[in-house]
Amino acid sequence: MKIVTLEIGSRGLAGALLSNGDILCLTRADGHCNESPNPHLRSVREILEEDLLDFVREMLSRVETDQQLRERLVAAGDSIFSADSPLLAPVPNPSFILAQGLAYRNHLDEMNVPLPKEPASLIKAPSSITGPGQPIRLPVDHASMVDYEGEFCAVIGKACHRVNADDVYDYIAGYTIINDVSARDWIDAALDQNQTQMQAVRSWGDNMLGKQYPTFTPMGPWLVTRDEIADPHELHLTTRLNGEVMQSAKISDLIFRVEAFIAHYAQWYKFLPGDVISTGTPGGVGQGRDPKVYMRAGDVIEVEVTKIGTLRNPVVNAD
Repeated sequence: MKIVTLEIGSRGLAGALLSNGDILCLTRADGHCNESPNPHLRSVREILEEDLLDFVREMLSRVETDQQLRERLVAAGDSIFSADSPLLAPVPNPSFILAQGLAYRNHLDEMNVPLPKEPASLIKAPSSITGPGQPIRLPVDHASMVDYEGEFCAVIGKACHRVNADDVYDYIAGYTIINDVSARDWIDAALDQNQTQMQAVRSWGDNMLGKQYPTFTPMGPWLVTRDEIADPHELHLTTRLNGEVMQSAKISDLIFRVEAFIAHYAQWYKFLPGDVISTGTPGGVGQGRDPKVYMRAGDVIEVEVTKIGTLRNPVVNAD
């Protein structure tokens, strides 16, 4: 099942893909499908918080199989939308985004960074989220070194704290894609091995700030529920800049598997429904190339993961 957020109103409305590619607006279809409308179908995050994925799955099944119901929804004109309808990020308002750093061996090789003994992470601001098809806006003061980082993500389905790695998948609602866009202006200082400890901490902190700009976390195009993907490590990630392949890797190339990464950080964090856990980026980023490649206004960046889809965003100058 593919869950989306339709770009309707200021906060969007929850939807799900039908088999023909059309999108069922769950929020509005509920009143046509059920005698007692459910008040918790307004957003994807609320659906996860209220454990309503099975309820949504049943709604979809009824709409797919009940021709009269389908005709009523079409006639209503407010419940079924075309496949090319604009979308927000599938979870546009997570409480928390945790991304794995130092994740793939070939990425560490290109950045000249040693393999970590334990998982590493960084936090991204939810205010940096944008949706599929929406522009990545180059920041006015730091537009010359903006890089792409295609990443595969898990979305938490129920509160997750102090869990064993073997049990992690019970807490995952599904999977999506982000592009961890990064202004690299501070990366040379962050990787300088000759700094004092305090200088290194400050430099790395500055580097993390380059990931927090508005639109620097494109997400989507949808959330694919966990039952659709037996083993996420069998998936393949590809990033293309203007059609040219820049990154290509199997998720199995991760140094720390999905369940190991989440279990490690769940020792401290209490992950909540809708939280996004990104698993890091493979080799091929622009900063690691010779010559270096950065995104420019007019470019189109795509991140594709098998069985999920393609997250596509144009790049523009800030207003």
